[in-house]
Amino acid sequence: MSALGTVVRAGVSRRRVQTLVMTLTTMMAVTASVLAAGLLVVSQGPFDHAFAAQRGAQLTVRFDPGRVGAAQVAATARVPGVTSAAGPYPVLSLAPRIGANRTGMPVGAPVPPLTVVGRSGTGGPVDDLRLTQGRWATGSGEIVLGLGDNDPVGVGDRITLPDLPGRPTLTVVGLAASVGRSADAWVSPAEAAALTAPGSTAGYQMLYRFSSAGTDAQVAADRDAIAAAVPAGAIGEAASYLPVRQAAARNSATYVPFVVAFGVLGLVMSVLIIGIVVSGAVGAATRRIGILKSLGFAPAQIVRGYVGQALIPATAGSVLGVAFGNLLAIPVLHQEGGALGIGAPGIPLWVDLAVPAAVLATAAATALVPALRAGRLSTTEALAVGRTPRAGRGRAVRRLLGRAPLPRPLSLGLAHPFARPGRSATMVAAVLLGTVGATFGVGLALSLGDVENGIGRDNAGAVTVPDFSFSDNPGAVMRTADPNAVAAVIGAQHGTRSWFGTTMTQVGVAGLAGATQVFSFQGDSSWAGYQMVSGHWIDGPGQVVAPAGLLSATGTRVGDTVTLTDNRHRVPVRIVGEVLSLHQSLYTEQATLAGLDAFVLPGSTQYSVDLTPGTDGVAYLASLNRALSPLGITALPTQQRISPTIIAMDGLAAMLTAMLVAVAGLGVLNTVLLDTRERVHDFGVLKALGMAPRQTVAMVVTSVSGIGLLAGAVGVPIGIAVHHSVLPVMGRAAGTGIPAVDLSVYRLPLLVPLLLGGLVIATAGALLPAGWAARARTATALRTE
Repeated sequence: MSALGTVVRAGVSRRRVQTLVMTLTTMMAVTASVLAAGLLVVSQGPFDHAFAAQRGAQLTVRFDPGRVGAAQVAATARVPGVTSAAGPYPVLSLAPRIGANRTGMPVGAPVPPLTVVGRSGTGGPVDDLRLTQGRWATGSGEIVLGLGDNDPVGVGDRITLPDLPGRPTLTVVGLAASVGRSADAWVSPAEAAALTAPGSTAGYQMLYRFSSAGTDAQVAADRDAIAAAVPAGAIGEAASYLPVRQAAARNSATYVPFVVAFGVLGLVMSVLIIGIVVSGAVGAATRRIGILKSLGFAPAQIVRGYVGQALIPATAGSVLGVAFGNLLAIPVLHQEGGALGIGAPGIPLWVDLAVPAAVLATAAATALVPALRAGRLSTTEALAVGRTPRAGRGRAVRRLLGRAPLPRPLSLGLAHPFARPGRSATMVAAVLLGTVGATFGVGLALSLGDVENGIGRDNAGAVTVPDFSFSDNPGAVMRTADPNAVAAVIGAQHGTRSWFGTTMTQVGVAGLAGATQVFSFQGDSSWAGYQMVSGHWIDGPGQVVAPAGLLSATGTRVGDTVTLTDNRHRVPVRIVGEVLSLHQSLYTEQATLAGLDAFVLPGSTQYSVDLTPGTDGVAYLASLNRALSPLGITALPTQQRISPTIIAMDGLAAMLTAMLVAVAGLGVLNTVLLDTRERVHDFGVLKALGMAPRQTVAMVVTSVSGIGLLAGAVGVPIGIAVHHSVLPVMGRAAGTGIPAVDLSVYRLPLLVPLLLGGLVIATAGALLPAGWAARARTATALRTE
C-alpha cells in the first residue's frame, strides 16, 4: 500500500464515529434518491413498454357516418403528424344481456354497454391486440370481449341482444386486451354488418399514432388536425391514451413526491455532515498536516488524502443505499406489470449507477473545499499552530452571559456556539433538516390516515347488509333480495338511526369511451361522510359528484352538466361537487338513473346502517338477522378495510423519517464529539477549578440546547410547508384532489412536541460526547494539547 493510502486508511479508522455518520448519511440520501428516481422512471415503464410493443393507439376516434364517408375517414391517415393509422373499422354501441353461462350469473341480467368493433384479426399497424384466452372471432355469432375487472361472462358463455331484430345471440370465443382500451369487444367485419340495426349505418373507428403525442396539449392538437380534415361535427368521440397511461402508473407515481422530498432532505444533510466532518478533521489535525508536509507529502496529496477519507464511507453508504432502495421498491412495483402481461418491473440499472455517482460527486465536491484549505497550509504555520483554536470569538457573548443569573456551566454552554459560529450554523442546519423531516413525516402519516378514512366511507355505519346470499352448491345461481323488502326490514328495526343502500352500476357518459362506474344511493346518504374537495354532496336526483380524475377526463368542473346514457336514453345531470375518491366513478341517487337501462352487477348492493346511541350492537345484529332470515340474507358487523397502499406509504415514510432524524442526531453527535476533543484541555482546566462531572454534562448539553430550540422553531413551519406542497401533488398522481381538512392536521397538541423535537434531537446527539467529557481524568485532560 502507498504512503498516501496508509494515511487515508489511518484517518478513516481513527475517526470511527465520523466515518459511521458519513456512511449512514450517504446511505439515507442514496436510498431515498434511488427509490424516488426509480419510481419516477418505472412508474411509466410497464405501460410504455407494452404500449410500444403493441403499437397502441394514441388517439381513438369514432366518426359519425351521417356526416362523413369511409373514403374521407381513411384519408385522415395522411394528415400531417400522423405516423401510422388503422381503420376505418365498423363500430357499434350495443346493450347486451347475459345468456347461458357457467358462472352462475342470472340469465337476462344486463351487461355493461359495449363498444363493439369489427376487425378481421388481432394485428395491424396500430393497436396490436393481445389475445389472452380462447381464439379470435371469425364466424357468425362469435364475439371477443376485452379484459375487465368484473367480467360477468367468460369464454364459452353467451350474450343476447334483445334490442336487435331476431334477438341474436353471440358466443364469447376469446378474451383480448387492447393496451389503449380502444374498444370493449370485437367481432368479424361481416358480423358487425349483421348486427347493425336495419335503416342505420355503423360508425367508423380510426386508430392513430402521431409524431408528437406525449402531453394533453399535443394530443388535443392532433385531434384538431384530424377534425380539420373532415366535415364539421363528423367526430363523435375522441379518446386519448394518456388517461389510461396515467391510471396504469398511478400506484408507483403516488409514492414519488414524498420520496423525492425525503431524498432532497437526505442529500442536503449529507452535504452538511461531510463538509463539517472533513473541515473538522482538517482543523483537528493541523499539526498532523504539517508533519506530513515535512515528510514530503505534496499539497495535492494532502488534498487527495482528505477527499479520500470522505469518499470511503460515502462509497460504502452509496452501496448500501442502492441495495436498500431496490429492496424498498419491490413491494411498490410488484403489481405494476402484471395487468399488462410483461412481468414485474425493477429499478433500471442506469438509475442504480447514476444516483450513487451523483451523490459521490457531490460528496467529493463538498470535501474538496476544506481539503484545499489543508493543502494550502504552510508547513511551518501548521507545526506551530497545531490544534490551538483561534482566539477572540464569542468572548463578548461569554462575558454578557456571565453576568446573567445562571449557573456558570449553563452560561458557558449557552455562549459556546458563538465561539464556533460556522460549525454551530452547520449543526443548526442538520437539526433543522431532522425537524423538517419529522414534521413532514408525522403530518404525512396523519393526512394519509384521514384520506383513507374519507375514501373508505362506503363502509360507514356499524352494520352492513349485503343483498345476496351464499350457497354451498358451486353451481347454484347467486340469490339476491328484493331491495324494497330489505329497506323495509332495516327501517322497521328498533335501534336503526339511519341507513342507506349503495349499488354499483355502469352507464355511459357522453364523451367517454366504454362504460363508467356509478355508485347510486338509496335512502339518506348524507351521513356517509364522503369527503368533498369542493362543492357539496348530492342532496337530490339529477345531481352527481365526481373525483378529480373523471372531471379531468371529461373536461368538466363543478357546476357543469354531463349526460348519462345507455345507448338509447340520455339523462343530463349536474356536477355539484368534487369528491375524494380513487375510483374514476360518479356518485348519485338511484332516482337519477330511473330513466336508464343501467347495468347492475348482481350482488353489488349493500346497506349501511347507523345505530341509535346506546343500542347494543350484538343484540341489534341478532334481532335484524332474525327479521332478514325470510329474505335469505345476513347482516354483518361493518369491517373497515385498510388500504395496502396506505400501509406501504406509512411504513416507508416512517422508515425514511426515522433515518433522517437518526442521521440528524448522529450529525450532532459527530459535531459535539469533534468539539469536545478539541476542548479537552479546557475541560481539564475547568475540572481543576472544581467543575463536577454532572456540571460538565450540563455545560455540553446546554451548548446545543439553544441550537435545538432554534432549529425546531424554524424547521416546524418549513416541514408544514413541505407537507402542504407534497400532499396535493400525491393526490394528483393518484387521480384525486385532497380536501383541506386532510391537510389541516397540525394542531396545538401536535405542534408543541414537534417544536421541542429539535431540542430532543440535539440533546440526544450531545449526551454521548458529554458523558465522555465528564469521565475524562483531569490530569489526562491537562496534558492534552
